Amino acid sequence: MEVGTALSFALPLAVAIAALGSGLGLGRAVSAAMEAMGRQPEAAGKIQVGMIIGCALIEALTIYALATVFLLMGKI
Repeated sequence: MEVGTALSFALPLAVAIAALGSGLGLGRAVSAAMEAMGRQPEAAGKIQVGMIIGCALIEALTIYALATVFLLMGKI
């Protein structure tokens, strides 16, 4: 199998796995934050800030994966 053919199969799969992992991670993070806010409403501001920072970092990893895929698409 040639390198171009292998990349043609691997790149969409890699983006799909990254998106799936990001979606699961974001879902768990938001779920835990909502549960924590429900238990301690007075700390909702601090919990929400932490959740937003965490979600931004999770989303950044997905964007890095997408950028890597775009760079590798030039190799095909």
